[in-house]
Amino acid sequence: MQKKPNRLTERRFLLPFLLITALFFLWGFARAILDVLNKHLQNEMEISITQSSLIQVTTFLGYFLMAIPAGLFINRKGYRRGVVLGLLLFAVGSLLFIPGAWMGSFRVFLFALFVIGCGLVFLETAANPYVTELGPKSTATSRLNLSQSFNGLGCLFATFVVGQFFFRGDGEAGNVALPYTVLGVIVLLIALVFSRMELPEIVHDEGEAPAGGLRNLSELFRRPLFVFGLAALLSYEVAEISVNSYFINFVTGMGWMDDNLASVVLTCALAFFMIGRFFGSWIMKTIRPERMLLLCATGTVICTCLVLSDLGRVSMMALIAVYLFEAIMFPTIFSLALKGLGNLTKSAASLLMMTPVGGCGFLLMGWMADSGSLLLPFLVPLLGFLVVMAYAVRMTRER
Repeated sequence: MQKKPNRLTERRFLLPFLLITALFFLWGFARAILDVLNKHLQNEMEISITQSSLIQVTTFLGYFLMAIPAGLFINRKGYRRGVVLGLLLFAVGSLLFIPGAWMGSFRVFLFALFVIGCGLVFLETAANPYVTELGPKSTATSRLNLSQSFNGLGCLFATFVVGQFFFRGDGEAGNVALPYTVLGVIVLLIALVFSRMELPEIVHDEGEAPAGGLRNLSELFRRPLFVFGLAALLSYEVAEISVNSYFINFVTGMGWMDDNLASVVLTCALAFFMIGRFFGSWIMKTIRPERMLLLCATGTVICTCLVLSDLGRVSMMALIAVYLFEAIMFPTIFSLALKGLGNLTKSAASLLMMTPVGGCGFLLMGWMADSGSLLLPFLVPLLGFLVVMAYAVRMTRER
């Protein structure tokens, strides 16, 4: 009897799927901390929004610089070793916050975040394509959306717990090293688990692989749909990371709430984000991913325009709705861009994992905000969502 085509995974892949999915929670937590760390260091070190945006720049610069080396390493050593190396770098970067806090040095914090970014890119380059392979091809997008939902859970947990720790309202700011020290110890323990277990390697049979990693990359850039997918994912990262990073600065700058309440509302927005991913994973069993992506991209464009219109409470609700609509974008674009690449998959994933460098777009938003306008910075995510919408239109026409 044939397996049901809409089955998420197979019994033999269940344990690897669960273990890899746990990693999505970890890097969601690590990335979401930045959104509260940004405002915390503005308060404690008396730096501008533009200066604090270097937090995002250095972290996601690690993605950009290490994505291709990560892909080459995983191509040669396999998924499991890529995960272990990523976890070790993640842990080292987290523990570097201890000397950073002792010295009170913003530069040490930035270096620590760069190391964390290098570790996260190994994790994401291994885990994202691996999840798409752990089951039927017909449910690859739905499977990745389900795993990415736990990324949203990590984001939600980070902004609430760490936000309450940093913005306690009792006049005492939390020590920035404490959450990173706890995180570093946990990540080291998880690295030990992965170092002692075996993950099944996925062997592709769709033809011969080009000889060598660099030839793989050259072959990928001759595929227009992949290149468009790469551009769409980069644009999404610009939009998503910029909105997250700017959220607390924006709502407090508009006089709507204080830092503590802003971190709670951001947590609620990320809850919508997580719900969107769970719902998207379920609905894409019956609706084509391309159409779902087009619907959600249109929603983000409309909501961002409402924020720019400065309609008070309506703009606030529209800003939170952006999180619901954007939720399925990363895993959906990622899996669509990888479709049919066979032995080029690992190399393609390394290129796609360079796209979080789009987080540097927050530098532009910070500069625009420091120049005197709280609303105009939203032009940056608006342009990003428009590119995603164009990609969705193209992919819909391809089917």
